[in-house]
Amino acid sequence: MAEVATTAMTSASPSATSEQLLVVVDAAARRTDGESVRIAKDVLSAGAATKVCLPEGPEEFARALLRRGPRRPVVVGDDRALLRTVALLHRRRELAGCTLSVVPVGGPVALARSLGVPGGAVAAARAVLDGRERRLDLLVDDSDGVVLGGVVLGGVRPPSGAGAGAGGFWADDGGPGDGRGPGEERAGGRPRPWLRTCRSLVRAFATRPPRSGGEGPQRLRVEVDGETVVDLDQPLESVSVTPGAAGGLVTVELRPVPLGAAVEPLRATGRRVTVSGPDFHYRADTVPTGPVRTRTWEAREGAWGLTLPR
Repeated sequence: MAEVATTAMTSASPSATSEQLLVVVDAAARRTDGESVRIAKDVLSAGAATKVCLPEGPEEFARALLRRGPRRPVVVGDDRALLRTVALLHRRRELAGCTLSVVPVGGPVALARSLGVPGGAVAAARAVLDGRERRLDLLVDDSDGVVLGGVVLGGVRPPSGAGAGAGGFWADDGGPGDGRGPGEERAGGRPRPWLRTCRSLVRAFATRPPRSGGEGPQRLRVEVDGETVVDLDQPLESVSVTPGAAGGLVTVELRPVPLGAAVEPLRATGRRVTVSGPDFHYRADTVPTGPVRTRTWEAREGAWGLTLPR
């Protein structure tokens, strides 16, 4: 077939398991760190029956994944390769029945590491062989785009004290194990106490003028599960939207423009977040997007599976 002529493939005999792997090596990873690619292939081939694909571009990359058959896909590449893979399988509605594995090599790999994938070709390849699937939440927007780690709007830094979150780019620091913060009701219930708290704080900040210098404030309407948390009259420094720690919830953090002393961020949790207002840009994982005037993100519980260390 045409794929054979354009995609190099090799096979190896299993030595530790009968599971079959399809190892797709991103072209950028081969160019930037060929030695780590070689190490990863050696470790994987020593532990399982592997078919190694070396696509030269996105079309061959997609074709190799879609013709994987019963083999478990292993992506050797950076965060962009991981995002491309998840987006492709989501569009094909194949995420639910597929467990992905990744060996971070090449360019930016902060997203993969935040999800729990080990750094280093050897450790990551061993996790592919010896790890187990973990189902992770996914954000899906109203244009059918996917977000693995988080969305940021404005001049944003990760929330203070952030680390490697189980389901997102930054750690979820709010609330008990069911994904709720103090005083919150379960998603889908009646009016939530956190909304009253957020609204009181917003009213207190609404008359404060924006700070001068740097990137200007944004005036956005932020709605969580259909209820307005912040409206256009409140200037915001930044907004972040991340998958919650559990239960198919979205965590939203809003930083109002302060006057003088530092202002504590506002936090809310729900299943669906809509941001609207004048033209705005945002960054979904590593991808800048915009301008748009409205965007909605919805959490999908356990929508995709990633092999992580036991």
